[in-house]
Amino acid sequence: MSIFGKVLQSLGLGGKDKAPAPPANAPAAGNAPAAGRAPTGGPAAAVAPAPVAVSVVDVEAHMEGLAAKTGHKVNWRESIVDLLSLLGIDNSYAARKELAVELGCPPALMDDSAQMNMWLHKTVMARIAANGGKVPQNLLD
Repeated sequence: MSIFGKVLQSLGLGGKDKAPAPPANAPAAGNAPAAGRAPTGGPAAAVAPAPVAVSVVDVEAHMEGLAAKTGHKVNWRESIVDLLSLLGIDNSYAARKELAVELGCPPALMDDSAQMNMWLHKTVMARIAANGGKVPQNLLD
């Protein structure tokens, strides 16, 4: 599993990495129409698949709950190291660099760990929000 996939899973959003189930009206394997022929089946064949429901996770509440259990001060709102640590994910430089590559960090930032970390934190927050996480707006700006 990707590092970002582990982030989503740790927040209860891990289902997003799974392939979506086929729509209920999709032909079963082996029952697909022959090439060049339209599917049959009347009105049901024309029904569009229902949108997939996205669960929303309150990221701030989740992270604050984890932070309260540590017994020491953590700065998950600004630090990718603390964010990963609270989620139980490897926060080493090598792991952060791998995450940066995974998320498409600009190469110019990869040589400066502080710049890479700031980019990572902002990008991870934005991607969490895009995957159903309720992230405070000030962490997305």
